[in-house]
Amino acid sequence: MSRSGAAAEKADSRQRPQMKVNEYKENQNIAYVSLRPAQTTVLIKTAKVYLAPFSLSNYQLDQLMCPKSLSEKNSNNEVACKKTKIKKTCRRIIPPKMKNTSSKAESTLQNSSSAVHTESNKLQPKRTADAMNLSVDVESSQDGDSDEDTTPSLSAARLREMIEKRQPPKSKRKKPKRENGIGCRRSMRLLKVDPSGVSLPAAPTPPTLVADETPLLPPGPLEMTSENQEDNNERFKGFLHTWAGMSKPSSKNTEKGLSSIKSYKANLNGMVISEDTVYKVTTGPIFSMALHPSETRTLVAVGAKFGQVGLCDLTQQPKEDGVYVFHPHSQPVSCLYFSPANPAHILSLSYDGTLRCGDFSRAIFEEVYRNERSSFSSFDFLAEDASTLIVGHWDGNMSLVDRRTPGTSYEKLTSSSMGKIRTVHVHPVHRQYFITAGLRDTHIYDARRLNSRRSQPLISLTEHTKSIASAYFSPLTGNRVVTTCADCNLRIFDSSCISSKIPLLTTIRHNTFTGRWLTRFQAMWDPKQEDCVIVGSMAHPRRVEIFHETGKRVHSFGGEYLVSVCSINAMHPTRYILAGGNSSGKIHVFMNEKSC
Repeated sequence: MSRSGAAAEKADSRQRPQMKVNEYKENQNIAYVSLRPAQTTVLIKTAKVYLAPFSLSNYQLDQLMCPKSLSEKNSNNEVACKKTKIKKTCRRIIPPKMKNTSSKAESTLQNSSSAVHTESNKLQPKRTADAMNLSVDVESSQDGDSDEDTTPSLSAARLREMIEKRQPPKSKRKKPKRENGIGCRRSMRLLKVDPSGVSLPAAPTPPTLVADETPLLPPGPLEMTSENQEDNNERFKGFLHTWAGMSKPSSKNTEKGLSSIKSYKANLNGMVISEDTVYKVTTGPIFSMALHPSETRTLVAVGAKFGQVGLCDLTQQPKEDGVYVFHPHSQPVSCLYFSPANPAHILSLSYDGTLRCGDFSRAIFEEVYRNERSSFSSFDFLAEDASTLIVGHWDGNMSLVDRRTPGTSYEKLTSSSMGKIRTVHVHPVHRQYFITAGLRDTHIYDARRLNSRRSQPLISLTEHTKSIASAYFSPLTGNRVVTTCADCNLRIFDSSCISSKIPLLTTIRHNTFTGRWLTRFQAMWDPKQEDCVIVGSMAHPRRVEIFHETGKRVHSFGGEYLVSVCSINAMHPTRYILAGGNSSGKIHVFMNEKSC
């Protein structure tokens, strides 16, 4: 006998006793199967039917046993052969996505098989219709189909049908019962029904919203027409005649020297406010203010948010007859000055990109400068005769305008190193210098060095931490600069020597947070006392305060007729008259009793 034949016979002899042992133990009772590795057929039969991850939650542990009839109806040899076929078929039935899951389930059953078999001693396995059908299907697929490729697809389809039948039916939400055609309870207001049951009238159609457009006024001169007074009456003609007659500037401003603080305080204490000195001038917030330098009459001019210019004569009685409102602009009037060469002229600058001059002798607002592509913020006179102007733009540009040349264009347009310009002010003595206030920087420029591309400042004041509302030279010598910053500080600098650096002298803590609806504070110098600053206040009761350059409070204006915040203030150049404007278009005038 050959060596290969002997090995085969030896292997056959080893296999047959093992099959008999397995047959004997299986026929005796399936619950007594041992956990030895040789008895893997019980675990294979269990994995064949119930270990696939289809619906394990729907079966009990005792149902995981194979039906006993399968082992009883065949002989010992047939059972052994079918075990091997069933093992192959079960491995084909499991889809690719379930291979990992089945392997995990087999390892789990190996760990928990001891507990399953101990419980099977007490519990008799139950036969279900699904288990019988599944066994018949698997056996039929093994006996009838010899092709291994078609068997897995048919068995998998059958198994999917059984899983779908086992899934619980989907619960549908019951619709609420409708009574009288109405479902759930609803608000009678939404149903447009009155509580008494009567139908409400149809809601009115909302008005169509029109975009708030402020078109530019036509170019050229505009007629001086009053909005609140009749133009043909004798009173208006007398008003124009009064303002036109004040064409000579006063010389007391330059001749009068600086008074002492003691006498200055005494004069301030004599200034009072009364009901007769509170005037309603414009309909919108006041953005700018100027006092006429007349020594005989008290004339106040204000610029408002909606492009209005209001003129108020405090010597006119009754006081309603002394207020005249004109409309030379279409947007806020942010800067207003009386001409130093001819006080009968008033120049107004607006956000709408126009600069006009009101001539009371001709009763017109003639156009000085126009730029429809830009928005203006502030201006000042470079020459004492008011022939040349420097204009600041909101986008950081600057324009040099000469009124002596024909037309309404600029002489030179330059861009600054600032992203935004709020105020422009010229040095009172050395008029080639001017200061600008912007976002967080304050720059001093030389008008003689402006170029068309980008002008570099001579000096930059970088001590501010937030946006700056204004910056002004002192009125007589220009030796001081006061700035108003949004960080609630007033700063005073020493500008007596314009060099590469200007030192900071004083920082005055002052609440400048006016909010959204109030005009921002702008600290202004008193033209009679250049070491004192006038600024509004947010404190209660409402007041207007004056500070010395050292930081000490000199005086505080108030009274029962001052009940609002005066953001914009102006002092008469020679007389003790203070006017403050609020955000509702009113002016509050403090005057010496002798001047009333």
